[in-house]
Amino acid sequence: MSKSGAGYNDGTLYSINPTEFKKMVDDLGMKVTSSHVGRNLSADRDEDLSWWNKATEAHAAAGMKYMVMPWSPLSGENATLDNVKRYADYFNEIGLITAGASIAFGYHNHSFEFENKIDDVPVYDLLLENTSPRHVFFQNDVYWTKVGGYNAVDYLQKYSDRIKVLHIKDVKAIGVSGTMDFKAIFDQFYANGMKDWYVEVEEYDGTPQEDVKKSFDFLNGAEYVK
Repeated sequence: MSKSGAGYNDGTLYSINPTEFKKMVDDLGMKVTSSHVGRNLSADRDEDLSWWNKATEAHAAAGMKYMVMPWSPLSGENATLDNVKRYADYFNEIGLITAGASIAFGYHNHSFEFENKIDDVPVYDLLLENTSPRHVFFQNDVYWTKVGGYNAVDYLQKYSDRIKVLHIKDVKAIGVSGTMDFKAIFDQFYANGMKDWYVEVEEYDGTPQEDVKKSFDFLNGAEYVK
Protein backbone atom coordinates (compact mmCIF):
# COMPACT_ATOMS: atom_id res chain seq x y z
CA MET A 1 0.00 0.00 0.00
CA SER A 2 1.41 3.38 -1.03
CA LYS A 3 0.91 6.54 1.03
CA SER A 4 1.64 10.24 0.86
CA GLY A 5 3.05 12.25 3.75
CA ALA A 6 2.90 15.92 4.72
CA GLY A 7 4.91 16.29 7.92
CA TYR A 8 8.37 17.51 6.95
CA ASN A 9 10.18 19.91 9.27
CA ASP A 10 13.89 20.70 9.58
CA GLY A 11 15.24 17.38 8.36
CA THR A 12 12.60 15.18 9.96
CA LEU A 13 9.24 13.70 8.96
CA TYR A 14 6.61 13.99 11.67
CA SER A 15 9.54 14.82 14.00
CA ILE A 16 11.12 11.43 13.22
CA ASN A 17 14.51 10.81 11.63
CA PRO A 18 13.75 9.97 7.96
CA THR A 19 15.65 6.66 8.01
CA GLU A 20 13.78 5.61 11.16
CA PHE A 21 10.53 6.81 9.60
CA LYS A 22 11.12 4.65 6.53
CA LYS A 23 11.78 1.60 8.70
CA MET A 24 8.60 2.20 10.72
CA VAL A 25 6.54 2.40 7.52
CA ASP A 26 8.26 -0.62 5.97
CA ASP A 27 7.62 -2.65 9.12
CA LEU A 28 3.90 -1.89 8.74
CA GLY A 29 3.96 -3.31 5.21
CA MET A 30 3.37 0.08 3.61
CA LYS A 31 5.31 2.49 1.41
CA VAL A 32 5.38 6.27 1.55
CA THR A 33 6.20 7.41 -1.97
CA SER A 34 5.15 11.06 -1.97
CA SER A 35 5.21 14.04 0.36
CA HIS A 36 3.66 17.48 0.40
CA VAL A 37 6.44 19.88 1.36
CA GLY A 38 6.86 23.56 0.67
CA ARG A 39 8.65 26.82 1.22
CA ASN A 40 7.53 30.03 -0.46
CA LEU A 41 10.06 32.43 -1.92
CA SER A 42 11.72 34.73 0.59
CA ALA A 43 14.09 37.65 0.18
CA ASP A 44 17.02 35.21 0.34
CA ARG A 45 16.98 32.87 -2.67
CA ASP A 46 20.16 31.07 -1.53
CA GLU A 47 18.58 30.30 1.83
CA ASP A 48 15.44 29.05 0.10
CA LEU A 49 17.42 26.65 -2.08
CA SER A 50 19.53 25.53 0.89
CA TRP A 51 16.26 24.66 2.65
CA TRP A 52 15.24 22.55 -0.35
CA ASN A 53 18.60 20.78 -0.41
CA LYS A 54 18.14 19.70 3.19
CA ALA A 55 14.52 18.70 2.56
CA THR A 56 15.58 16.64 -0.45
CA GLU A 57 18.21 14.79 1.57
CA ALA A 58 15.59 13.88 4.18
CA HIS A 59 13.05 12.72 1.61
CA ALA A 60 15.66 10.66 -0.23
CA ALA A 61 16.56 8.93 3.04
CA ALA A 62 12.86 8.22 3.56
CA GLY A 63 12.63 6.60 0.11
CA MET A 64 10.33 9.16 -1.50
CA LYS A 65 9.55 9.14 -5.21
CA TYR A 66 7.84 12.54 -5.30
CA MET A 67 8.13 15.85 -3.46
CA VAL A 68 5.11 18.06 -4.09
CA MET A 69 4.70 21.76 -3.31
CA PRO A 70 1.09 22.05 -2.07
CA TRP A 71 0.66 25.82 -2.17
CA SER A 72 1.87 29.14 -3.56
CA PRO A 73 0.83 32.75 -2.89
CA LEU A 74 -0.27 33.32 -6.51
CA SER A 75 -3.72 34.67 -5.76
CA GLY A 76 -5.34 38.08 -5.37
CA GLU A 77 -2.89 40.93 -5.88
CA ASN A 78 -0.03 38.43 -6.05
CA ALA A 79 -1.45 36.86 -9.21
CA THR A 80 0.72 38.78 -11.65
CA LEU A 81 2.64 37.45 -14.64
CA ASP A 82 5.93 38.54 -13.06
CA ASN A 83 5.17 36.57 -9.90
CA VAL A 84 4.05 33.52 -11.89
CA LYS A 85 7.35 33.59 -13.78
CA ARG A 86 9.30 34.05 -10.54
CA TYR A 87 7.66 30.97 -9.06
CA ALA A 88 8.04 29.01 -12.29
CA ASP A 89 11.79 29.72 -12.21
CA TYR A 90 11.86 28.77 -8.53
CA PHE A 91 10.07 25.48 -9.23
CA ASN A 92 12.56 24.72 -12.01
CA GLU A 93 15.45 25.24 -9.59
CA ILE A 94 13.81 23.01 -6.97
CA GLY A 95 13.24 20.34 -9.60
CA LEU A 96 16.94 20.37 -10.45
CA ILE A 97 17.78 19.83 -6.78
CA THR A 98 15.35 16.95 -6.27
CA ALA A 99 16.37 15.32 -9.56
CA GLY A 100 19.87 14.96 -8.14
CA ALA A 101 18.36 12.58 -5.57
CA SER A 102 16.18 10.80 -8.17
CA ILE A 103 13.05 12.47 -6.78
CA ALA A 104 10.52 14.19 -9.06
CA PHE A 105 9.28 17.63 -8.00
CA GLY A 106 5.67 18.62 -8.58
CA TYR A 107 3.05 21.26 -7.83
CA HIS A 108 -0.38 20.57 -6.32
CA ASN A 109 -3.28 22.90 -7.06
CA HIS A 110 -6.20 24.29 -5.11
CA SER A 111 -9.03 26.26 -6.72
CA PHE A 112 -7.35 29.68 -6.70
CA GLU A 113 -4.98 28.77 -9.55
CA PHE A 114 -8.06 28.56 -11.78
CA GLU A 115 -10.05 31.40 -10.24
CA ASN A 116 -7.17 33.88 -10.63
CA LYS A 117 -6.46 34.75 -14.25
CA ILE A 118 -4.05 36.97 -16.15
CA ASP A 119 -5.39 38.19 -19.51
CA ASP A 120 -8.11 35.55 -19.08
CA VAL A 121 -5.58 32.71 -18.72
CA PRO A 122 -5.70 30.78 -15.41
CA VAL A 123 -2.58 30.94 -13.25
CA TYR A 124 -2.52 27.12 -13.43
CA ASP A 125 -2.05 27.19 -17.20
CA LEU A 126 0.64 29.86 -16.92
CA LEU A 127 2.57 27.77 -14.39
CA LEU A 128 2.34 24.78 -16.71
CA GLU A 129 3.56 26.83 -19.66
CA ASN A 130 6.44 28.52 -17.80
CA THR A 131 7.92 25.53 -15.98
CA SER A 132 10.31 22.96 -17.41
CA PRO A 133 8.69 19.63 -18.36
CA ARG A 134 11.99 17.98 -17.44
CA HIS A 135 12.02 19.29 -13.89
CA VAL A 136 8.44 20.04 -12.82
CA PHE A 137 5.34 17.86 -13.00
CA PHE A 138 1.83 18.66 -11.80
CA GLN A 139 -0.26 16.74 -9.28
CA ASN A 140 -3.82 17.57 -10.24
CA ASP A 141 -6.29 17.78 -7.38
CA VAL A 142 -9.40 16.86 -9.33
CA TYR A 143 -11.85 18.22 -6.75
CA TRP A 144 -10.23 21.66 -6.45
CA THR A 145 -9.99 21.85 -10.23
CA LYS A 146 -13.78 21.40 -10.37
CA VAL A 147 -14.33 23.97 -7.60
CA GLY A 148 -12.20 26.38 -9.65
CA GLY A 149 -14.63 26.00 -12.54
CA TYR A 150 -12.69 23.60 -14.76
CA ASN A 151 -12.68 19.91 -15.69
CA ALA A 152 -9.73 17.71 -14.75
CA VAL A 153 -10.28 15.57 -17.85
CA ASP A 154 -9.74 18.57 -20.11
CA TYR A 155 -6.42 19.27 -18.43
CA LEU A 156 -5.40 15.61 -18.60
CA GLN A 157 -6.02 15.74 -22.33
CA LYS A 158 -4.29 19.06 -22.93
CA TYR A 159 -1.30 18.42 -20.66
CA SER A 160 -0.98 14.65 -20.92
CA ASP A 161 2.79 14.76 -20.42
CA ARG A 162 2.76 17.17 -17.44
CA ILE A 163 0.06 15.87 -15.08
CA LYS A 164 1.76 12.73 -13.82
CA VAL A 165 -0.01 12.26 -10.48
CA LEU A 166 -3.62 12.64 -9.37
CA HIS A 167 -5.01 13.79 -6.03
CA ILE A 168 -8.39 12.08 -5.79
CA LYS A 169 -10.81 14.05 -3.65
CA ASP A 170 -14.53 14.68 -3.25
CA VAL A 171 -16.68 17.00 -1.18
CA LYS A 172 -16.24 14.57 1.71
CA ALA A 173 -15.93 10.77 1.40
CA ILE A 174 -14.94 9.70 -2.11
CA GLY A 175 -17.93 9.00 -4.37
CA VAL A 176 -20.64 10.01 -1.90
CA SER A 177 -21.48 13.41 -3.41
CA GLY A 178 -22.12 11.98 -6.87
CA THR A 179 -20.75 15.19 -8.39
CA MET A 180 -17.32 13.90 -9.43
CA ASP A 181 -16.97 11.89 -12.65
CA PHE A 182 -14.17 9.69 -11.41
CA LYS A 183 -14.56 7.18 -14.24
CA ALA A 184 -13.79 9.77 -16.90
CA ILE A 185 -10.86 11.05 -14.85
CA PHE A 186 -9.30 7.63 -14.29
CA ASP A 187 -9.94 6.54 -17.88
CA GLN A 188 -8.09 9.57 -19.26
CA PHE A 189 -5.31 9.31 -16.69
CA TYR A 190 -4.61 5.68 -17.61
CA ALA A 191 -4.90 6.51 -21.32
CA ASN A 192 -2.08 9.01 -20.75
CA GLY A 193 0.09 6.17 -19.47
CA MET A 194 0.08 7.42 -15.86
CA LYS A 195 -0.56 5.30 -12.77
CA ASP A 196 0.25 7.09 -9.48
CA TRP A 197 -2.63 8.63 -7.54
CA TYR A 198 -3.39 9.50 -3.93
CA VAL A 199 -6.62 9.92 -1.99
CA GLU A 200 -7.49 12.62 0.52
CA VAL A 201 -10.64 12.84 2.60
CA GLU A 202 -10.53 16.43 3.79
CA GLU A 203 -13.88 16.68 5.59
CA TYR A 204 -16.02 14.05 7.29
CA ASP A 205 -19.71 13.25 7.70
CA GLY A 206 -18.93 10.53 10.22
CA THR A 207 -15.70 9.57 11.93
CA PRO A 208 -12.46 9.63 9.92
CA GLN A 209 -12.41 5.83 10.04
CA GLU A 210 -15.95 5.58 8.67
CA ASP A 211 -15.39 8.00 5.81
CA VAL A 212 -12.02 6.52 4.88
CA LYS A 213 -13.70 3.11 4.71
CA LYS A 214 -16.47 4.53 2.50
CA SER A 215 -13.81 5.98 0.21
CA PHE A 216 -11.85 2.74 0.09
CA ASP A 217 -14.94 0.66 -0.61
CA PHE A 218 -16.02 3.02 -3.41
CA LEU A 219 -12.66 3.00 -5.18
CA ASN A 220 -11.98 -0.68 -4.52
CA GLY A 221 -15.35 -1.56 -6.08
CA ALA A 222 -14.94 0.70 -9.12
CA GLU A 223 -14.07 -1.46 -12.13
CA TYR A 224 -12.32 1.47 -13.82
CA VAL A 225 -9.75 1.82 -10.99
CA LYS A 226 -6.63 -0.27 -11.55
